[in-house]
Amino acid sequence: MTAVIHLYNLPPNLYAGPTETARTMPLQRRPYRREAQEKRRDDLIAAAVQLVAEGGAEAATVRAIAARAGVTAGLIRHYFQSKEELTQTAYRTVMDRMTQSAVEALAAAPVDDPAARLAAFVAANFRPPVLDPVTLAVWAAYLHRTRSDAGMMSVHQATYLGYRDQLQALIAALPGRDDAARDRRDAIACNALIDGLWLEGAALPEAFQPGELVRIALDGIGAILGQSLPAPVDH
Repeated sequence: MTAVIHLYNLPPNLYAGPTETARTMPLQRRPYRREAQEKRRDDLIAAAVQLVAEGGAEAATVRAIAARAGVTAGLIRHYFQSKEELTQTAYRTVMDRMTQSAVEALAAAPVDDPAARLAAFVAANFRPPVLDPVTLAVWAAYLHRTRSDAGMMSVHQATYLGYRDQLQALIAALPGRDDAARDRRDAIACNALIDGLWLEGAALPEAFQPGELVRIALDGIGAILGQSLPAPVDH
């Protein structure tokens, strides 16, 4: 796949021959299309994630990623300094998208109902694209690499804290919450409950009734917080 960058926007009549118009009309520069480069970068990340989903982390070689994305292996270094940087970026992308799915669920909850907003955030973890066997496989493959790769561990820590901070902010917004240290402890406990149910639900999707994991999560988190959490409308 070859990137084509149009440097000039030439009017059609300029291709007809050296007319007076062609000789006198100034050339107009076309704005550089940065989005083309951003798409190529996104394609490389997507290729890496797809290969990990299909065959584990070992399957995502530079050559395989390039072939899947339709580029030469050498072009990868134009976007990433190393294979490790691409791997870390792919892991961050997977984790950030999971968190973003939960954040986007807040749009359907009333802005003046903290309990409903927390419930919507929690429930989003138990439906696609977050609750998904392929997502679990990719997460597990990348998580394994955090044991030997400091960069991957840094990504894991940052994305974990990013999700937990979102959860803690929603907990702190509940009525009667005025202790930041308690909010932090409760967020850690609630996050652990969500993670455990997510793991089971993604690994054994046929083992649970529709909506069962959501109700268990909301009841469990409600017990931790001493707050009843309503089931979102779409559950």
